[in-house]
Amino acid sequence: MTQTISRKDQIRALLKSIETGDPGAITVVNEAKYIQHNPQTHEGSEGLATLFKRLSLTSPRVNIVRAFEDADFVFAHTEYDFSSRNIGFEVFRFEDGRAVEHWDNIQPRKGPNQSGRSMVDGPTEVEDHGATEINRALVRSFIETVLIEGHLDRLTDYISDTEYAEHNPRIGDGPSALGVALAAMENGRRQVDYQVVHRVLAEGNFALCVSEGTFGGDHSAFYDLFRIADGTLVEHWDTTEKIAPRSAWKNENGKF
Repeated sequence: MTQTISRKDQIRALLKSIETGDPGAITVVNEAKYIQHNPQTHEGSEGLATLFKRLSLTSPRVNIVRAFEDADFVFAHTEYDFSSRNIGFEVFRFEDGRAVEHWDNIQPRKGPNQSGRSMVDGPTEVEDHGATEINRALVRSFIETVLIEGHLDRLTDYISDTEYAEHNPRIGDGPSALGVALAAMENGRRQVDYQVVHRVLAEGNFALCVSEGTFGGDHSAFYDLFRIADGTLVEHWDTTEKIAPRSAWKNENGKF
C-alpha cells in the first residue's frame, strides 16, 4: 500500500533540502506553474533542484520549528543559518496536490528579549482544531481593531493579562509591554504602523496574519503568529521585513 505523505511533511522536506540538496523533495513543486512572491528571487532563472543543490554546498542549516495546514495552504515557522542567522515564515499554496505559489517573510535572528524568550521557542503542536475559524476571526479582529485602527485601550479585550508570552526580540511579556511598543512615536508617526491585512491562515489554536504597513517609516511586511487559548491570545511570534523598492524587484509578482 502506498503511504501518502502529508503536505506539511512535503514542505518540511522541501525546506530541509536547502540544507541537504535532496532533489527528490523538490518534486512537490510544480515549477511550470510556480509563482514566487519573494521580490529578491528571480523567477525561472534556474530550477529549484539546481538552486537548492547549489545552496547546500554552502553548508546551511535549516530548522522547521512549526508547520501548519489551512485548506490549500501550508505555512511554516523556520530558522536558517546561512552566512547569517535568520528567522522566517514560509507560505505555500497547493493546487492539484503540488505547491504552485510561495510567499515568505524573513528577518535577522535577535534576542533573547527582556523576558528571556527567543524568536522561536514555545509550543509547536496544534490543538483545538474545532476552533480554527473562531481563532482566525479573533486574530483578524485584533489586528484590525488594535494595530490598524489604533485602539490600544482594547488590548486586554484580546490579550491575556496573565499568560501572554511575547517572542518579539524588542518586547517583553504581557499587554503593558506590548502597549508601550505600539504607542511609540517616531518623527510624528507611529513607529509600528499596520495598514492592511492581506491574509489570515489558521489551524486549530494557531493563526498567522500577513499584513502590510511601515516600521520606522520603511515599507514593511508583518507576519504575526499567535497561539490562542480559551478565546484569548496567549503567545506571539513575528517577523518584520523591509520591502525593497519596486525598482529592485527581481520578479513582478509582488510581496503579497
